[in-house]
Amino acid sequence: MTPSIQLPQRIYLLRHAKSGWAEPGGRDFDRSLSDAGFAEAEVVAELASDKGYRPDLVVSSTAKRCRQTADAINRAFSGLVEFRYVDELYNAPAEVYLEIVTATRGVASLMLVGHNPALEEVFARLCGNEVMARTVPEGYPTSGLAVIDAGDGDTYTLRDFLIG
Repeated sequence: MTPSIQLPQRIYLLRHAKSGWAEPGGRDFDRSLSDAGFAEAEVVAELASDKGYRPDLVVSSTAKRCRQTADAINRAFSGLVEFRYVDELYNAPAEVYLEIVTATRGVASLMLVGHNPALEEVFARLCGNEVMARTVPEGYPTSGLAVIDAGDGDTYTLRDFLIG
């Protein structure tokens, strides 16, 4: 994927915080954050805010645990960020996440709040397998936030990685 002036110059990849198990007879989609997950989401949102990592637009999966994680981002930035919720991010392959990046024009920084394994694969595609393996050797953690900057040509650089 070749970045252009119109594509986001900064991409944030945020995996939802730790969730609880599905209720008996419940759907995976409806799983809520655990108590630890709520705390993780608040911590990563505050870390991002403290470092000045404020996206212009947040696109989140509509799964409950992603919406709850996105809510922490919204609180940290006092409602100054635009939010969109997209059904297609739930159980989506990395290509769907990358299509959203490509389709997002005129936004300097974009945050995607979603699920693994797609986020891990998007991270690897943007920054390379070596960077991914070095940064998250145990896999992309819950409440993990990659801060990725567009470089020259078709390169992307990992700026930071935060964990709530």
